[in-house]
Amino acid sequence: MAANDVTMPATDRPGGVRRAARRLSTETKSFFKTSEFWIYIAVVAGILIAGNSIDGAGRGSDYFNAAQVWLYIVIATLGYLVSRGIAKSGSRQPYWDEGDEGR
Repeated sequence: MAANDVTMPATDRPGGVRRAARRLSTETKSFFKTSEFWIYIAVVAGILIAGNSIDGAGRGSDYFNAAQVWLYIVIATLGYLVSRGIAKSGSRQPYWDEGDEGR
């Protein structure tokens, strides 16, 4: 059925001219549809919760302080950005041009 969509005329143009749809693609699916995004959100939430709940345990200083928390969040963010860049470098998500320019 997909092969027929390419070869069959997709739109009627004024004057009876018909034009086939062009197959185009985006780089990848939307970020919120990926598992790596949701894992990243869970990791950041876990780091923030751990940073808020771990203390010095009687040693007088904060064992997991704010500077460490933000350092780990930055590292997780860099890892997420690299993984998205790798994902975008080789995959495509097809979509169809319906030919509605000029309307």
